[in-house]
Amino acid sequence: MILLTRRATFSASHYYWNPEWSAEHNEQVFGRCANRNGHGHNYTLEVTVAGEPDAVTGFVVDLKWLRDVIEREVLVAYDHRHLNLEAPEFARTIPTTENIAIAAWNRLEPAVTGAGGARLSRVRIYETPDIFAEYRGEA
Repeated sequence: MILLTRRATFSASHYYWNPEWSAEHNEQVFGRCANRNGHGHNYTLEVTVAGEPDAVTGFVVDLKWLRDVIEREVLVAYDHRHLNLEAPEFARTIPTTENIAIAAWNRLEPAVTGAGGARLSRVRIYETPDIFAEYRGEA
């Protein structure tokens, strides 16, 4: 079993806000991140697929194909977007780093499953060089 990882970057803005709480409670819990104008990050996305190398090509998956899947499924939806306002999955979910990792997995998993026998193994989102969330699916 080989784990193969591809990185991509995107820039997006977001804010943290729970609509069931008062403004005061949101500000108490989320601090400056509760500013409804939002703030931005230059995110790094790591997508790891697992599988056996093909006997002919030596690839687990073609890296150009994986780049195209990442672009189509995640970057088009998130890059230079206000996640709270423009990404449907965050209409009712706070776009924390953790939730962005889960949402990216949900976008990628159907496209990766079965591609040359590979499976999606991990999605990691870096909000900053020092902060990241990793999601490995529900299993």
